[in-house]
Amino acid sequence: MKIAVIDIGSNSVRLAMVSDGKTIYKRLATTRLGEGLSVTGKLSAEAIARTVTAVANLSAEAQKDGADKVYAFATAAVRSAPNGYEFVEKLKKDCGIQAEVLSGETEARCGVLGALQGKDGGIIDVGGASTEIILQKGGKTVYSESIDIGTVRLHDLAGRDREKLERVIEEKLSAYKNIKAHGSEFCAIGGTATRLAAIKHGLKEYNPQITHGTVLTTDLLEKYSDALLTMPIEEIRANSICKNSADIVGGGCFLLYSVVKKLCLSKVTVSESDNLEGYLALKEGNI
Repeated sequence: MKIAVIDIGSNSVRLAMVSDGKTIYKRLATTRLGEGLSVTGKLSAEAIARTVTAVANLSAEAQKDGADKVYAFATAAVRSAPNGYEFVEKLKKDCGIQAEVLSGETEARCGVLGALQGKDGGIIDVGGASTEIILQKGGKTVYSESIDIGTVRLHDLAGRDREKLERVIEEKLSAYKNIKAHGSEFCAIGGTATRLAAIKHGLKEYNPQITHGTVLTTDLLEKYSDALLTMPIEEIRANSICKNSADIVGGGCFLLYSVVKKLCLSKVTVSESDNLEGYLALKEGNI
């Protein structure tokens, strides 16, 4: 059986095509659904239209490739926006797709299921509008917290200004308390982590077979933060995989670096198995 899963995020819409439990490919469309949300407090009509079009296109591709089922879920931008329901209704009307709006807790659980697959450890999920930290020990979740800051929201609030970014991140990260992360291995999931892995490997085209398992040290994240926040956006766009995210990748890197530093970790490992696979496991009962 072939099943398609669509993740409607704050920065991009992602599709995973799964056949008999194995992910055979992933696709991505950058739509910036959460753009301006931190300033206006709602999803813009333009962002909604872009995102609905992307979901329709990805769903059509999946069905053309033989998908027997198409699942869709939305995360922080939709759940936090007062007009998020308008997006869900438009998606259903225009595409015939009923998207489930995940709570922060469920989003975190999907990330754990996808990245850890039953093993102990932690995940850091830097998204477009939220960032989650989850820690699992002895098969049980011992810490889970979602905060309302991600790459798109961060760019709305601070742009690429290092001092402003530091102030916003420090304030938001204060919500992470009493995390006993010592001795635990952490995975990093989400677009920021995979972009940085691609940069480390010098990729200009997305290749999850190469980026999966990439180790990002704290020192490397600090180095990349400095470079990506000072390098001209056009130079980033021309010389890396970040063609549609050149303006936000520096802030995203600095956010990931700040989380890793707060947890006193020396490194994180990038996982390409994430909340797409985790959501499918929840829906199909494979947990």
